[in-house]
Amino acid sequence: MGGNRDWDELRNERQPISVKHRRRGGAARSGFAGRLIGIVVQLLLAFIVLSVAQVVIYKFVPVPVTVTMLADTNGDRRAWVPIGRISRAMVDAAIAGEDGKFCSHLGFDTDAMRAAYQRNQDGGRIRGGSTISQQAAKNTFLWQGGGYVRKALEAWYTVLIEAIWGKRRIMEVYLNVAETGIGTYGVEAAAQRYFNQPAKNLGTLEAARIAAAFPQPKVRAVIGATGRVRRHGNVIAARESTVRGDYDVCVYK
Repeated sequence: MGGNRDWDELRNERQPISVKHRRRGGAARSGFAGRLIGIVVQLLLAFIVLSVAQVVIYKFVPVPVTVTMLADTNGDRRAWVPIGRISRAMVDAAIAGEDGKFCSHLGFDTDAMRAAYQRNQDGGRIRGGSTISQQAAKNTFLWQGGGYVRKALEAWYTVLIEAIWGKRRIMEVYLNVAETGIGTYGVEAAAQRYFNQPAKNLGTLEAARIAAAFPQPKVRAVIGATGRVRRHGNVIAARESTVRGDYDVCVYK
């Protein structure tokens, strides 16, 4: 055995220096790659734990502030109210205007996403196919704007809130954090600002006017709306009676 050991040592000594360096370099790179993968896995696990904790907390606690509110140079007039103090007309208007399949999908409306993609490819007016669940996830935990990273995070948070919050809580959070005008967030602040009354007293047409402004709250007028925005509000108001009882059951069951 001793002879074998001497022979191996002699063979290693006779190897070219370049071969030794390549082996050492390969081992170093392999070690670095392993450490890098370990760090990435740890960061991913930390993010998963943190995001789940966020969603669990906000299932019970009102959302105090969002990234969009903090970045708004016009201020962030807002007032959180439970869904029991928001008129059913407002809930129905949100469903009628933003997400008719809110109670039937699991967070994503694939038909709407496909139609939006095709419309954008055809050169039509650029618009997305986001559900109320996706918008609630984005508005609560993320930032505005596009990008694959934000879209991926939005999808992750959408899955979480659908699984942990349920539809009623999703609607409650959405109606409290959605931008409803310049420097205005949530339907309670909108009702007070535009109609001088609480959100629980909003009627069909008033709720429809607020819902019509959801897609572009900084440029769509709630009071004195004209043209396409006014017509859109009228369509939402007409749909509200259809929504009630059939399409809002997940919120009021």
